[in-house]
Amino acid sequence: MASPSPVFDVDFDPKTGQAIEMAPGVTRVTAPNASPYTFTGTNTFLLGHERLALLDPGPEDPRHTTALELAIAGRKVEAVILTHTHHDHSASASYWTKRLDAPLWFGGPHRLSRPLRRFEINPLKRSADWHLVPDRFLRDGETISAGDIDLVVHTTPGHCANHLAFGIENTDVLLSGDHVMGWNSTLVSVPDGSMADYFASLDKLIALPYRRYFPAHGGPIANGPDHARALKAHRQMRNQQVIDAIAGGAQTIASVVSAIYPAQTPKVRMAARMTIAAHVEYLEAQGAIRVSRNVFGTRLRPA
Repeated sequence: MASPSPVFDVDFDPKTGQAIEMAPGVTRVTAPNASPYTFTGTNTFLLGHERLALLDPGPEDPRHTTALELAIAGRKVEAVILTHTHHDHSASASYWTKRLDAPLWFGGPHRLSRPLRRFEINPLKRSADWHLVPDRFLRDGETISAGDIDLVVHTTPGHCANHLAFGIENTDVLLSGDHVMGWNSTLVSVPDGSMADYFASLDKLIALPYRRYFPAHGGPIANGPDHARALKAHRQMRNQQVIDAIAGGAQTIASVVSAIYPAQTPKVRMAARMTIAAHVEYLEAQGAIRVSRNVFGTRLRPA
């Protein structure tokens, strides 16, 4: 049974810069870009044995470049692959494709989950590689040869529109990117991401035959489907908190955040505000609340 709320592993030791074997043919090298949004840093994965694929090469940082060179150890890298195109995953992709003479594969150029509304600003605009174009556009359900192992592509929009997860064929391992992580719930910020898509992608992963999840930040998740179920329940609980806050008189996203997160730090409240805006949009589409928007801002009312 899944926990009614997710149990987060915040004590993970990434052994930053070291090559850590996670499973046969799966090696993790964590980048030195720890932050409130990346936890202990971005996990880059080397996939394969004698022939490799490089998944989420991460930030442009000479320390990470050196660590990856040592882990690759002269082996042929046949593709650079991205789970998605936020900078902490993709900033060094162009460098590595040239350095390794390898093609770049991912789910298409960065795009919004829906068009911008009038007067709307995308809070994650500067966090994405908008001009990065794949040499191969990966599609849902296809099997790709990555180095000398095979991966199954699973589209998992929610955190952002072009997010992908990858199952290692004939194993119980899923590379879950930012969609399911063990240290925290995923940031969903509209219009870059979509809460409706996030819920649908959670359901999709839960139904797949993978048990162990290796996320792009933090440690491995021993029972991925149960953790995903707990994350879904957590988000459903947050939906109800938003409804209750509005019923109690909150008329703006800021006042909802204050009601739900009264004692959090400014950085946490900033991320909370983005995710609460995604919950508001989701609940509006469900008819659970009423929302009016104009040049002066957003006003919330009970349904």
